[in-house]
Amino acid sequence: MNFARTSAILASASMIGWVAPVLAQDGEERTDDIIVTAQQQQKQVVSDGDLGALGRKSALETPFNLTSYTAQLVLDQQAETIGDVLENEPSVRISQGFGNQAELFVIRGFPLFGDDIAIDGLYGVTPRQLVSPELYESIQVLNGANAFLFGAAPGGSGIGGGINLIPKRAEKTLFRATASYAGDSIFGGNFDAGTRFGVDDAFGIRVNGVYREGDAPIERERRKVQVLGASLDFRKGPGRFFLDFGYEDQRAYSPRPQVRLANTGLAIPAVPRADANYAQDWTFTELRDLYLIARAEVDVATGITAYMAAGLRDGSEDGDYSTLTLTSSATGAATQARLFVPREDNNESGQAGVRGEFSTGGVSHEFSLGGSINFAENRNSFAFGSFPAAVRTCGAAASAFCTNLYAPVLVAEPADGLVGGDLANPPRVAKTEFRSLFFSDTLGFLGDRLLATVGARRQTLIVEGFNRATLQRTTRYKDTVTTPVVGLVVRPTETFSVYANRIEGLAQGPTAPVNANTLNPGEVFAPYRSKQYELGAKVAIRGLTATLAMYQTKQPNAFSKPTPTATNPNALTFVIEGEQRNRGIELSFNGEPTKNLRLIGGLAINDAKQKATLNGTNDGNWAVGVPKYQVNLGVEAVPAFLPAATFTGRFVRTGSQYVDVGNLQKLGSWTRFDLGVRYVLVADDHPITLRLNAENIANKRYWQSAFNGYLVQGQPLTVRASMTFEY
Repeated sequence: MNFARTSAILASASMIGWVAPVLAQDGEERTDDIIVTAQQQQKQVVSDGDLGALGRKSALETPFNLTSYTAQLVLDQQAETIGDVLENEPSVRISQGFGNQAELFVIRGFPLFGDDIAIDGLYGVTPRQLVSPELYESIQVLNGANAFLFGAAPGGSGIGGGINLIPKRAEKTLFRATASYAGDSIFGGNFDAGTRFGVDDAFGIRVNGVYREGDAPIERERRKVQVLGASLDFRKGPGRFFLDFGYEDQRAYSPRPQVRLANTGLAIPAVPRADANYAQDWTFTELRDLYLIARAEVDVATGITAYMAAGLRDGSEDGDYSTLTLTSSATGAATQARLFVPREDNNESGQAGVRGEFSTGGVSHEFSLGGSINFAENRNSFAFGSFPAAVRTCGAAASAFCTNLYAPVLVAEPADGLVGGDLANPPRVAKTEFRSLFFSDTLGFLGDRLLATVGARRQTLIVEGFNRATLQRTTRYKDTVTTPVVGLVVRPTETFSVYANRIEGLAQGPTAPVNANTLNPGEVFAPYRSKQYELGAKVAIRGLTATLAMYQTKQPNAFSKPTPTATNPNALTFVIEGEQRNRGIELSFNGEPTKNLRLIGGLAINDAKQKATLNGTNDGNWAVGVPKYQVNLGVEAVPAFLPAATFTGRFVRTGSQYVDVGNLQKLGSWTRFDLGVRYVLVADDHPITLRLNAENIANKRYWQSAFNGYLVQGQPLTVRASMTFEY
């Protein structure tokens, strides 16, 4: 542990030890005890949530597996990205996008891109790549296919599950300010302020802001985050009207890249030290996103609500990327290239519908009728590097240079080599239009002890591709698909239910990655659908909610296939080949089984196999990057002898996973431990919360993920400390 980290831990511990006796002495009034208890009992995880077309549902009446992580968890765990939040979720593992710093979520063994995260049920408006969680009241994770519930995800992922972000809205007068420290020297903070005003508190406003900047725990890596969000609303009589705004500026300089193995004959390399960085000093990612969402809800009659929402996002992205390609596992010899990508996105999204309740002959009905539309336009260019012969003595091509995984060689930023498109004014390369109509009815029998949901969404996907040089359209396809849903819930008691569902996934076909080794960069594939069957049970008792689920999902397989050429032995072709069949068992739980104990986590067992592969060569092999099991167990305890303190711990275990379709390269399992403490003080009836967390306390080095065939190294010991004042 270096001096900065040691100092931060000692300073935070000293602050807790010095301030606590001053502001929370034994002789304080009972008011202090009430405030402390109220802070300690804030909900961090719930199993209720918004199910898109079906609206908001409670856990035991839902035929799906849904978990909602609240803003309180974000605050208590000092989460800085959506990935930090989902470190609590056993069905999810975090990886990276192709060559860049994008968080990629692997849910039930299938990817969910940042482009396919929804905000308040709308696709296309969420900032892509990295998302700060401080603007949202809850981060909802739906395990399983959801083409009926939310529609097809425009980025072409989401077969195994989805994420929906619910914006913070003004419910009461609130002011909360937090000062924070993380990594080697990332200092900053955030604020959360809101109030209601006017006659009958009809108007509401809530504003959130975030700023962080400094050196990350990985050497030479630097991060900067600037976020601002606001929510305005008007609630009067039968109407509710909302306007949500968000701005994010995320920057990473010299971020540690992924590692790719040059061929399947290579062994998995030893992991570099935990804080090692094999990035070039000129690599970076800069993301800027601005979004706006308007929503209206009107109760048009007793039990019937009409709603309408529209959103837009304007995004820009620049990045110089340099994935490391390992050529020798024994020595760490490798090559790196350079890919510069400027990108701009303009997306619009909308939805409208009616939800209601009525009864006929002793049978209750909850119906939903509506439609959605999503437009997206992507403009980008790219440039590969051209390196001098002096840095290519290992025989690297002109677009690459020689380096080493364990002793990185830093070279000057190269001149542009092959260029695609106008770098100063990126041309349009893709345009999509997704539109759909849906209907569902949930029928309740036996006093709603038996709930049967039936529905369908009719979806049309139009995807166009354009040539960067000529600007002419090169591809266009249009496909219309109906994706049905059937769900069943049997609830014999108020605290126990059994459920089943049959639902489909629908996704735009993937796009081949753009890099020096891909022979078909940017190729767009046709949309594909998947089918999911799920059976589960839920119980809510003594403050604890638990869900057990068994599922099977099938979808076509997409991956980069080695196709060496005479000029490039590392050449790849991105293909859709065969089928991936994932089965699994999930056990998740959250809540407080006793007054002073909170549990968050669970277990996921995966069986992900390849089927119908080319010539049957890889039939029965394990799917790439899907661990055989995943365990997350978080515990929070409030000791009776120190009721203002909460001690936290988290255990994360990930089973072995394969790097290649032939199952010749295998990552071993890995384990990580996190520890933390919170202490609540009271000053003039206002709570002050001190927090200290340490992730990967053993500073263990490990390969975290092999998804898509890329090795992603796990984060080193990361210390986070913060102090929150609430008025």
